[in-house]
Amino acid sequence: MKKFKAGIFTKQHGYKGFKPYPIQYPFEWESDVVIKLLSEANLMLGELNVYSELVPDVNFFIEMHKVKEATNSTRIEGTQTSIDEAVLKKANLAPQKRDDWQEVRNYIEAINYSIERLDKLPLSIRLLKEAHAILLSGVRGEHKMPGEIRTSQNWIGGASIESAVFVPPHPSELPELLGNLEFFWHDEKITIPELIRIAISHYQFETIHPFLDGNGRIGRLLITLQLLHYGLLKKPVLYLSAFFEQHRVEYTDSLLRVSTSNDLDQWLRFFLTGIIRIAKESKETFVNIGKLREKYHEAILELGKRSKLANQLLQHLYTNPIISPRDVEQVLEITPATANRLLKEMDKIGILKERTGFSRNRLYELHEYLSLFQIK
Repeated sequence: MKKFKAGIFTKQHGYKGFKPYPIQYPFEWESDVVIKLLSEANLMLGELNVYSELVPDVNFFIEMHKVKEATNSTRIEGTQTSIDEAVLKKANLAPQKRDDWQEVRNYIEAINYSIERLDKLPLSIRLLKEAHAILLSGVRGEHKMPGEIRTSQNWIGGASIESAVFVPPHPSELPELLGNLEFFWHDEKITIPELIRIAISHYQFETIHPFLDGNGRIGRLLITLQLLHYGLLKKPVLYLSAFFEQHRVEYTDSLLRVSTSNDLDQWLRFFLTGIIRIAKESKETFVNIGKLREKYHEAILELGKRSKLANQLLQHLYTNPIISPRDVEQVLEITPATANRLLKEMDKIGILKERTGFSRNRLYELHEYLSLFQIK
């Protein structure tokens, strides 16, 4: 993409800000590597779609994909919540961990809201603003204009705007840039592969940096929304934050390199490699879920008359893999004694594992299943 021009650095009040050029024009490239990666990425997405359609009760397992995405995406921004902590109730966490936990839970809520809303509202800046309002509700960024496009200058890296690594465009330029970006999402006259459109969109969104806070998380959510919008995913089972977290420095450097060197080709290679890698991992997760389901159902047969209750609890555990006896009472509408006995029996046959070591206030986890979603 030798003719590609990302934008221009302009001197403003004591600093240089970046003004991205509109992306409303045809893209052409000659890179055999990009073409090869694009073909492989589309193939892997096709295979992932097949698996997501074949797995029974797939929506239970999709919820854990969202938890993993929220945990990874917020970790990129500096939070320290683990998958295990993300699935716990707030009351079961140490007080010093609750702020990070809330940010993760907000992100999960923003994912769920956006995906559901996508059926009624077209992919749009309005949709992202609504998700952004949820993301920053009641957390550290709640005073940074939740749900609103910024009206002041922000920057990335550095203690001040003068020492910043990168300064996004001035607020006065945002309406035109965001309007152009939204039009790019829907312009059928630009005949480029949709994965290329998504990759370019992510770069442009992060470069514009339209919010005072939460741009990274909303930009990464946008990727999945576009995959669904363009029909590349049938269900929300692929999120790139895990790949970006594993290659955090390369991720930020790759985006910056587009602006400083007009090198869009290297960003496309990085982005498509991430799609391939995460699609493979997501497919493997579904394969392993299938094996675990069979293993669990065979083990539950040993429980005899309690098998029915155990199967009902297992369905709940696929979306809530850490549970207390009190939770079991409420979910299954059974007595405390029955709940405790059921948990102990499922622990004994290896399905559950007690994680606290306490005699009271115990918590049980579906440990093998939970390990499938652990951050690597």
